[in-house]
Amino acid sequence: MEAARDAAAADIPRLVELANQLRDELRVMRGGELWEVRESRVQPLADAFAALLARPDVVVLAGTIDDVVVGYGTLEIEVLTDGRRLGVIGDLFTEPDARDVGVGEAMAVELVARAVAAGCSGVDAFALPGHRQAKNFFERSGFTARALLMHKPLPEREP
Repeated sequence: MEAARDAAAADIPRLVELANQLRDELRVMRGGELWEVRESRVQPLADAFAALLARPDVVVLAGTIDDVVVGYGTLEIEVLTDGRRLGVIGDLFTEPDARDVGVGEAMAVELVARAVAAGCSGVDAFALPGHRQAKNFFERSGFTARALLMHKPLPEREP
């Protein structure tokens, strides 16, 4: 049965494996190369996850099938300039073989519930422009685009 539970320190090695799979998957997509060096979790990933687990304003979930971790999700609570809170889903990943069975949905529902419990006025999530599966997943979960990030690559300059 699919479920979402709080990740623990003992899950860190598996979270690192999954984060590396996420990185490999997104790197080759449109926008993925820049995402990897700007938005992805910093290395070493084990330290990054340990730091996230220690923060009171962060939720790290493990998505499971029959208690086997096949995905993970993160939610960070940001305080906006007007004092409202915004939940930001930084990562939401399920192994390809475990998709379309409800693990991602279980994590998304739990992350949104945690944002509600934290008093957030909304939740943001990220999808690369070419990742139709992620976009469709978030739309099915009730998310809509609120902004488009535009980018223009420039020629590299010689030093």
